Amino acid sequence: QVQLVESGGGLVQAGGSLRLSCAGSGRTFSTYVMAWFRQAPGKEREFLAFINLNSISTKYVDSVKGRFTISRDDAKKMVYLQMNSLKPEDTAVYYCAATQTGPFLGPLGYNYWGQGTQVTVSS
Repeated sequence: QVQLVESGGGLVQAGGSLRLSCAGSGRTFSTYVMAWFRQAPGKEREFLAFINLNSISTKYVDSVKGRFTISRDDAKKMVYLQMNSLKPEDTAVYYCAATQTGPFLGPLGYNYWGQGTQVTVSS
């Protein structure tokens, strides 16, 4: 089992950057595929990126490709999402998630979720 806590959200102007962090717990953190999702008001939870075990591969949704970078540090039990060139449409609550049976491109396969961190991008 793993517990996840996100941090790093906030208010930023369009074109700016933020780095989200997700702190994990549990001895088996390195055995989880980790992902980032977001959910804007009135919209479904949207997959953004996943990072596989040992950082062997990553995948991004087209809307953030080239702007966002997912990374992990298993020694620190951390996952990060570096977000550059932010746009107002990136405004949402951002969640990290974990699965041992993935990776998946949708939320259903992820067993563990953090509480979310708000990102607001002003125009």
